[in-house]
Amino acid sequence: MGYKLRDYLGIASLIIAIITLAIALTIWAIPLFKFSLLQLNVPERVGMSFESIMGNYRVLLRYLHFPWIDQLVLPDFPVSTSGAFHFYEVKLLFYLNYVLLFLSMIGSFFYLRKLKDIQGLWRLRPVFRLAIIIPFLLLFVLAIDFDWLFVKFHEIAFNNDAWLFNPTTDPIINVLTQEFFMYSFMLFFLLIELFFVSSYFYVKKK
Repeated sequence: MGYKLRDYLGIASLIIAIITLAIALTIWAIPLFKFSLLQLNVPERVGMSFESIMGNYRVLLRYLHFPWIDQLVLPDFPVSTSGAFHFYEVKLLFYLNYVLLFLSMIGSFFYLRKLKDIQGLWRLRPVFRLAIIIPFLLLFVLAIDFDWLFVKFHEIAFNNDAWLFNPTTDPIINVLTQEFFMYSFMLFFLLIELFFVSSYFYVKKK
Protein backbone atom coordinates (compact mmCIF):
# COMPACT_ATOMS: atom_id res chain seq x y z
CA MET A 1 0.00 0.00 0.00
CA GLY A 2 3.07 2.22 -0.01
CA TYR A 3 3.23 3.35 3.61
CA LYS A 4 6.10 5.68 4.38
CA LEU A 5 7.84 6.45 7.66
CA ARG A 6 5.56 9.48 7.93
CA ASP A 7 2.54 7.16 7.83
CA TYR A 8 3.86 4.84 10.53
CA LEU A 9 4.64 7.78 12.83
CA GLY A 10 1.29 9.40 12.08
CA ILE A 11 -0.66 6.20 12.65
CA ALA A 12 1.22 5.63 15.92
CA SER A 13 0.29 9.17 16.98
CA LEU A 14 -3.38 8.52 16.19
CA ILE A 15 -3.49 5.25 18.12
CA ILE A 16 -1.67 6.72 21.12
CA ALA A 17 -3.97 9.76 21.07
CA ILE A 18 -7.07 7.56 21.07
CA ILE A 19 -5.78 5.34 23.89
CA THR A 20 -4.58 8.19 26.11
CA LEU A 21 -7.78 10.17 25.51
CA ALA A 22 -9.83 7.13 26.55
CA ILE A 23 -7.70 6.82 29.68
CA ALA A 24 -8.18 10.51 30.53
CA LEU A 25 -11.94 10.30 30.05
CA THR A 26 -12.08 7.17 32.20
CA ILE A 27 -10.06 8.84 34.96
CA TRP A 28 -12.53 11.73 35.05
CA ALA A 29 -15.62 9.53 34.85
CA ILE A 30 -16.72 10.55 38.35
CA PRO A 31 -20.33 9.42 37.70
CA LEU A 32 -18.96 5.91 37.23
CA PHE A 33 -17.50 5.99 40.74
CA LYS A 34 -20.81 7.29 42.10
CA PHE A 35 -22.61 4.45 40.33
CA SER A 36 -20.29 1.85 41.83
CA LEU A 37 -20.87 3.24 45.33
CA LEU A 38 -24.64 3.11 45.01
CA GLN A 39 -24.84 -0.13 43.05
CA LEU A 40 -22.70 -1.99 45.62
CA ASN A 41 -24.14 -0.23 48.70
CA VAL A 42 -20.62 0.83 49.65
CA PRO A 43 -21.62 3.64 52.05
CA GLU A 44 -23.66 1.20 54.14
CA ARG A 45 -20.90 -1.42 54.05
CA VAL A 46 -18.17 0.92 55.28
CA GLY A 47 -20.37 2.99 57.59
CA MET A 48 -19.82 6.33 55.87
CA SER A 49 -22.10 8.75 54.10
CA PHE A 50 -22.11 8.95 50.34
CA GLU A 51 -21.10 12.61 50.51
CA SER A 52 -18.09 11.86 52.75
CA ILE A 53 -16.80 9.16 50.41
CA MET A 54 -17.18 11.47 47.40
CA GLY A 55 -15.36 14.22 49.28
CA ASN A 56 -12.40 11.91 49.92
CA TYR A 57 -12.44 10.74 46.30
CA ARG A 58 -12.24 14.32 45.04
CA VAL A 59 -9.30 14.97 47.37
CA LEU A 60 -7.60 11.89 45.90
CA LEU A 61 -8.24 13.07 42.33
CA ARG A 62 -6.82 16.51 43.13
CA TYR A 63 -3.67 14.93 44.56
CA LEU A 64 -3.26 12.72 41.50
CA HIS A 65 -3.55 15.67 39.12
CA PHE A 66 -2.09 18.77 40.73
CA PRO A 67 1.73 18.83 41.02
CA TRP A 68 1.65 21.43 43.79
CA ILE A 69 -0.13 18.93 46.07
CA ASP A 70 2.80 16.76 47.11
CA GLN A 71 1.23 14.92 50.03
CA LEU A 72 -1.86 12.75 50.09
CA VAL A 73 -3.98 13.56 53.13
CA LEU A 74 -7.48 12.11 53.02
CA PRO A 75 -10.02 13.61 55.45
CA ASP A 76 -11.48 10.29 56.60
CA PHE A 77 -8.95 7.63 55.63
CA PRO A 78 -5.47 6.95 56.98
CA VAL A 79 -2.83 6.34 54.32
CA SER A 80 0.10 4.02 54.97
CA THR A 81 3.60 4.64 53.64
CA SER A 82 3.12 1.87 51.11
CA GLY A 83 -0.27 3.22 50.07
CA ALA A 84 1.10 6.75 49.68
CA PHE A 85 3.93 5.44 47.52
CA HIS A 86 1.50 3.59 45.26
CA PHE A 87 -0.65 6.67 44.77
CA TYR A 88 2.50 8.66 44.01
CA GLU A 89 3.33 6.16 41.27
CA VAL A 90 -0.22 6.47 39.95
CA LYS A 91 0.24 10.25 39.94
CA LEU A 92 3.35 9.88 37.76
CA LEU A 93 1.51 7.55 35.38
CA PHE A 94 -1.30 10.10 35.07
CA TYR A 95 1.23 12.78 34.16
CA LEU A 96 2.83 10.45 31.61
CA ASN A 97 -0.58 9.79 30.07
CA TYR A 98 -1.36 13.50 29.74
CA VAL A 99 2.05 14.25 28.21
CA LEU A 100 1.58 11.45 25.67
CA LEU A 101 -1.94 12.68 24.94
CA PHE A 102 -0.70 16.22 24.28
CA LEU A 103 2.21 15.15 22.07
CA SER A 104 0.22 12.53 20.14
CA MET A 105 -2.59 14.98 19.46
CA ILE A 106 -0.09 17.40 17.94
CA GLY A 107 1.36 14.62 15.78
CA SER A 108 -2.13 13.44 14.81
CA PHE A 109 -3.20 16.95 13.83
CA PHE A 110 -0.32 17.47 11.42
CA TYR A 111 -0.60 13.95 10.01
CA LEU A 112 -4.34 14.23 9.37
CA ARG A 113 -3.86 17.65 7.80
CA LYS A 114 -1.23 16.18 5.46
CA LEU A 115 -3.52 13.29 4.52
CA LYS A 116 -6.34 15.69 3.73
CA ASP A 117 -4.03 17.78 1.56
CA ILE A 118 -3.04 14.74 -0.52
CA GLN A 119 -6.51 13.12 -0.30
CA GLY A 120 -4.95 10.17 1.48
CA LEU A 121 -7.37 9.50 4.35
CA TRP A 122 -8.10 6.14 2.68
CA ARG A 123 -4.76 4.96 4.07
CA LEU A 124 -6.36 4.79 7.52
CA ARG A 125 -9.21 2.45 6.57
CA PRO A 126 -7.30 -0.84 7.03
CA VAL A 127 -5.68 0.50 10.21
CA PHE A 128 -8.98 1.29 11.93
CA ARG A 129 -10.62 -1.85 10.53
CA LEU A 130 -7.96 -3.93 12.29
CA ALA A 131 -7.98 -1.75 15.42
CA ILE A 132 -11.72 -2.32 15.89
CA ILE A 133 -11.04 -5.98 16.71
CA ILE A 134 -8.66 -5.35 19.61
CA PRO A 135 -11.10 -3.86 22.18
CA PHE A 136 -13.48 -6.77 21.55
CA LEU A 137 -10.70 -9.22 22.37
CA LEU A 138 -9.82 -7.33 25.56
CA LEU A 139 -13.46 -7.16 26.61
CA PHE A 140 -13.65 -10.92 26.05
CA VAL A 141 -10.66 -11.44 28.34
CA LEU A 142 -12.25 -9.13 30.90
CA ALA A 143 -15.48 -11.14 30.82
CA ILE A 144 -13.65 -14.45 31.15
CA ASP A 145 -11.19 -13.57 33.92
CA PHE A 146 -11.07 -9.98 35.15
CA ASP A 147 -8.89 -10.95 38.12
CA TRP A 148 -6.15 -12.15 35.76
CA LEU A 149 -6.38 -9.00 33.65
CA PHE A 150 -6.35 -6.79 36.75
CA VAL A 151 -3.25 -8.49 38.17
CA LYS A 152 -1.42 -8.47 34.83
CA PHE A 153 -2.13 -4.79 34.37
CA HIS A 154 -0.59 -3.95 37.75
CA GLU A 155 2.37 -6.23 37.17
CA ILE A 156 3.09 -4.40 33.92
CA ALA A 157 2.42 -0.88 35.24
CA PHE A 158 4.26 -1.28 38.57
CA ASN A 159 7.49 -3.01 39.50
CA ASN A 160 6.47 -3.59 43.13
CA ASP A 161 3.58 -4.92 45.20
CA ALA A 162 2.59 -1.61 46.83
CA TRP A 163 -0.69 -1.83 44.90
CA LEU A 164 -1.72 -4.76 47.10
CA PHE A 165 -3.51 -2.67 49.72
CA ASN A 166 -4.18 -3.87 53.24
CA PRO A 167 -7.74 -2.79 54.20
CA THR A 168 -6.60 -2.31 57.79
CA THR A 169 -3.82 0.16 57.06
CA ASP A 170 -5.36 1.61 53.86
CA PRO A 171 -9.15 1.43 54.27
CA ILE A 172 -9.60 3.59 51.14
CA ILE A 173 -9.46 0.30 49.24
CA ASN A 174 -12.85 -0.57 50.75
CA VAL A 175 -14.46 2.14 48.63
CA LEU A 176 -12.17 1.73 45.61
CA THR A 177 -13.72 -1.65 44.99
CA GLN A 178 -12.61 -4.21 42.44
CA GLU A 179 -15.99 -3.83 40.78
CA PHE A 180 -15.29 -0.12 40.28
CA PHE A 181 -12.04 -0.95 38.53
CA MET A 182 -13.85 -3.53 36.40
CA TYR A 183 -16.38 -0.89 35.35
CA SER A 184 -13.48 1.46 34.58
CA PHE A 185 -11.80 -1.13 32.37
CA MET A 186 -15.09 -1.70 30.58
CA LEU A 187 -15.58 2.01 29.99
CA PHE A 188 -12.00 2.35 28.73
CA PHE A 189 -12.38 -0.47 26.19
CA LEU A 190 -15.79 0.81 25.08
CA LEU A 191 -14.42 4.31 24.55
CA ILE A 192 -11.56 2.97 22.46
CA GLU A 193 -14.01 0.92 20.42
CA LEU A 194 -16.23 3.97 19.91
CA PHE A 195 -13.27 6.05 18.74
CA PHE A 196 -12.03 3.33 16.38
CA VAL A 197 -15.46 2.68 14.88
CA SER A 198 -16.30 6.36 14.42
CA SER A 199 -12.85 7.00 12.89
CA TYR A 200 -13.26 4.06 10.50
CA PHE A 201 -16.61 5.26 9.20
CA TYR A 202 -15.32 8.82 8.96
CA VAL A 203 -12.38 7.88 6.72
CA LYS A 204 -14.60 5.45 4.80
CA LYS A 205 -17.04 8.24 4.06
CA LYS A 206 -14.20 10.49 2.92
